Amino acid sequence: MNRTLRRLDGWLFALLALIAVGAAGYLSTRYGYVADWTHGGRASLSKESRAVLARLSGPVEIVSYANPQGNLRQTIASFVQRYQQVKPDISLRFVDPQLDPGAMRELGITIDGELVIHYRGHEQRLDDLSSEGPMTNALERLARGGERIVAFVSGDGERRPDGQANADLGTFMTQLEGRGMRAVPLNFAQVSAVPQHTDLVVLASPTAPLPPGGVQALVNYVRDGGNLLWLTEPRAVGAPLVDDLGLQPLADALGISVLPGVLSDASGAALGLANPHMIALGDYPAQAITRGFTLTTLFPEVAALAPVAGSSDWSSTPFLRSGPQGRIDTGSEADTTLPGRPLEFGFALTRLSPSPDKGQQRAAVIGDGDFLSNTYLGNGGNRALGERIFDWLLGDDALVNLPPRGAPDRFLQLSQGQLNAVSLGFLAILPLLLLAIGGWIVWRRRRR
Repeated sequence: MNRTLRRLDGWLFALLALIAVGAAGYLSTRYGYVADWTHGGRASLSKESRAVLARLSGPVEIVSYANPQGNLRQTIASFVQRYQQVKPDISLRFVDPQLDPGAMRELGITIDGELVIHYRGHEQRLDDLSSEGPMTNALERLARGGERIVAFVSGDGERRPDGQANADLGTFMTQLEGRGMRAVPLNFAQVSAVPQHTDLVVLASPTAPLPPGGVQALVNYVRDGGNLLWLTEPRAVGAPLVDDLGLQPLADALGISVLPGVLSDASGAALGLANPHMIALGDYPAQAITRGFTLTTLFPEVAALAPVAGSSDWSSTPFLRSGPQGRIDTGSEADTTLPGRPLEFGFALTRLSPSPDKGQQRAAVIGDGDFLSNTYLGNGGNRALGERIFDWLLGDDALVNLPPRGAPDRFLQLSQGQLNAVSLGFLAILPLLLLAIGGWIVWRRRRR
């Protein structure tokens, strides 16, 4: 009887164990639990990223244009999975860019693995997965939802934001509209001031003189704290840009001087550029716009710029600069004998905003507008640089500033004495100790 009860207890215990395992397996399919035991929780999302995801009330679709060869897709999937653990309705889909190169060019896909994030009819592009900061910033811009109003000065031969001509900016602005920006015309023949609630004004390479009232409206807009992007162009010798277009008051308000002539840089020959007026950049001065930016950009014809010392309260930082062989070509034979030197043609300007409801006021002046035109937008990183410029001017670089959360113990620093001790321990002491232990075990067995 006792033996029967013991057997029954054994079978009952086995049955209960199977039921418990089955229940645990079933519950694991319904509920998930992930624990991050790494130092500082570096294997999971930060609280800032979790807060951004909490603001996204609908599904998010991520499309990655990554080649199936190699481990890039696996790396991207692992990166996105950290966000999916917090927000399960984030979907990830891969597209092979080699299947339709023409479609990739139309979409502006230039980097293997580039991500396009879709949320409620808007999109953000991402080509940096080195940390969660860029990804979280892109999601924050989508969560903001509201469109940013970008006013383009028109009526004086400027580049049209909706035009399809070679010199227009239609392709670029179509992509920016998908990222939450809306381009509106600003014609000073119809209005006398920049409308309120304008987030950014763009003066894109005017070819005719602006009316004095329009220039004064731009000066007043800058004086009152408005953000501005000025794309200027080189002019013929003897006709400085700001003078013949009536823009000298605006240049004085910004403290920037447009130098006469065309910027020339012979270093582009190494990239196969026969025309020295075609400026190719792969290295950039340190500034928030170009931080971590390594793509090559092409500027077809450039005007050099220079800050006017002591003329304004702006803090000017160059972010576009020619190579060491740069010089200004004014059509004189003496230009070819001058020694080359780096010359700036892009400045980022910042100051404390005069408007009490704003923090920092920002402006940018660039000596070329062709790099964003329909003709040259697809060259290298032109589109990516243009997006960075607009994001910076609209203040989107400060949405989430996440420091990198690397492992604190990735590097081991040892002195020469410590290194000698470790080497002696592993190469001599440890083998002798193991040999002694083995000899002692053999001696014990023989005595039995």
